[in-house]
Amino acid sequence: MPVKKLEEFLDDNQVKYITVNHSPAYTAREVAASAFVPRSEFAKATIVNLDGAMAIAVVAASRHVDLAKLAAEAGAKDVQLATEQEFENRFPGCEVGAMPPFGNLYGMDTYVDAMLEEDDEITFNAGTHTQVVRLAYDDYRKLVQPNLCNISVKA
Repeated sequence: MPVKKLEEFLDDNQVKYITVNHSPAYTAREVAASAFVPRSEFAKATIVNLDGAMAIAVVAASRHVDLAKLAAEAGAKDVQLATEQEFENRFPGCEVGAMPPFGNLYGMDTYVDAMLEEDDEITFNAGTHTQVVRLAYDDYRKLVQPNLCNISVKA
């Protein structure tokens, strides 16, 4: 079952989604492979600090967040990857490293790489290292209202 907060949010908004169970996996590449999702279609959530405020940068598993591009897009002077210790308590019910890309549920801005918009669906961690959620990208965009920008580089 996806993390309760996410599941309730999707159900309350009457969004159709599917949940896929997979063997334990800890990196976005491993998760994509375990769930039989192409890396270019699996969205990974990277937690960053933008001028001291936590945010989520979402890119395909086949790419990396380009911090300089993110800084330019967000209008931030200081952008750094957040440490697990900095964000582990921000995602109640989620396993560290398996956070869903829903900053709005956790009081954070969400920045989504424009490449993810090329697919009709988006697949992402459901809060555990053994489950992903897949839903229509249009539903994701409507629910999260992310900042759409070019923030990735090839891995």
